[in-house]
Amino acid sequence: MVLVRHGETKWSISGQHTGTTDIPLTEGGRAVAEQLGQRLQGRFFDLALSSPLGRSLETARLAGFEREVLQLTDDLREWDYGEYEGLTTNQIREGRPGWLLWRDGAPGGENAAQVGARADRVIESLRAGVGNAIVFSHGHMLRVLAARWVDLPPEKGAVLGLETATLSVLGWERETAVIWTWNAA
Repeated sequence: MVLVRHGETKWSISGQHTGTTDIPLTEGGRAVAEQLGQRLQGRFFDLALSSPLGRSLETARLAGFEREVLQLTDDLREWDYGEYEGLTTNQIREGRPGWLLWRDGAPGGENAAQVGARADRVIESLRAGVGNAIVFSHGHMLRVLAARWVDLPPEKGAVLGLETATLSVLGWERETAVIWTWNAA
């Protein structure tokens, strides 16, 4: 399974938490998404999934996956940051020193276990004999998805840094779920 994090947005540059706000890609984000399409040329996918948010859909389209072939799922939406939507980690820590998203979650939004439950539903559908799949989604969601793929708690996604417009590959080594490639630019 190939994971694709959406291209760069203004908020990904500034470090603002972007969950439910539908921020468009920057010009640079669009250019890199087109380059992703070139890297994916010649690969066949039995299934193409995407978050319904515009930044993921635009990345998929620019990479050569038209909306007609994409199956949209709310389970691939980004972490809901609730009251922390649009804030940077430093801004949050001004009022809540020592805050860590992975441990503390977001008031009015989700915690790691809730995001993990969504990731588990995606994984369950992908392991149901779908074949080769590509998934377009968001940084924190994909980090949780990868952690859950290899049977780690969702909080362990914290150790899997993920840049915008990168490719990652999850798969199998015999009967063991593995991460084959991570954060490839």
